[in-house]
Amino acid sequence: MQLQNSNFFSQIIGNRIIWASFFSWGIAQIIKIISGVIKEKRFDFKWLMMTGGMPSAHSAGVSALATAVGMFSGFDSIVFAITAIFALIIMFDAQGLRRSTGRQAEALNKMMEEIYIKHEFKQERLLELIGHTPVEVFVGAVLGSVVAIFVVTL
Repeated sequence: MQLQNSNFFSQIIGNRIIWASFFSWGIAQIIKIISGVIKEKRFDFKWLMMTGGMPSAHSAGVSALATAVGMFSGFDSIVFAITAIFALIIMFDAQGLRRSTGRQAEALNKMMEEIYIKHEFKQERLLELIGHTPVEVFVGAVLGSVVAIFVVTL
């Protein structure tokens, strides 16, 4: 089987399911950047790729993927079932496991601050905001579904 490059790239570029996922992820990240600028009164480049915060870009992307797949393939299709379960696992991980890891990082950072004040130990701070609250995950999921409906019905 020979791959036709022009057909391959035009299919990728014209794939609304991919665009729905990318747009919803990007919109979620832009919302986080805007809220960071408003809150901090400055811009920080790390906000471009940060994890955590409102809304969850992970949830937005996977819920857009599942919604768009459902709209194209039917909400009773096997491929929708696979993407919906995939989305649920990603959203659970975003608010569960990753949130717990962030809490551990916060506790370790507090310990390091105490040790540093006593001049006994110096260590680089760990990233604390790596997971999402259930509300951040929910808002991301709603955002992703809305963006997918908009992109697919264009």
